[in-house]
Amino acid sequence: MANTNGAPAAENKAPAINVLAQYAKDLSFENPNAPRSLAPRTTSPQIEINVNVNARKVGDTDFEVELQIQGAAKDGETQLFAVELAYGGVFRVVNIPEEQIHPVVMIECPRLLFPFARQIVADSVRNGGFPPLMLDPVDFAALYRARAEEAQAAGQPMPN
Repeated sequence: MANTNGAPAAENKAPAINVLAQYAKDLSFENPNAPRSLAPRTTSPQIEINVNVNARKVGDTDFEVELQIQGAAKDGETQLFAVELAYGGVFRVVNIPEEQIHPVVMIECPRLLFPFARQIVADSVRNGGFPPLMLDPVDFAALYRARAEEAQAAGQPMPN
């Protein structure tokens, strides 16, 4: 208990991001050519990964952030597997200046979700009969900058 000498307690104005919930919204794994796709290979498959982030405001200080990961592996023209994950979280963002909220939501929130989504993707691919797909870390700041440049080139402002 703070000693305020009869004055009201000072309000905490420290910036904060709180994770209120996180969840898998959608998960899909396809192994369309099993069991042939599980046979030993002499070459490494071509793996393509796409990562995207979307966010929407769900309250005065709350945001839903969705991390979308799509991965596919091919051996030549043969599809080995495809995995898609939409992993979401609800975050409370307080005491952050208005002009900094959008970058915080689009960079820091997916950075907090990524390790959990990465594990789900690795487990799904492993459970499909393949070695786990261990995603490299994602630079969400670079992803945000690229998206901002695309919006600027299209003449659209980035939301605040």
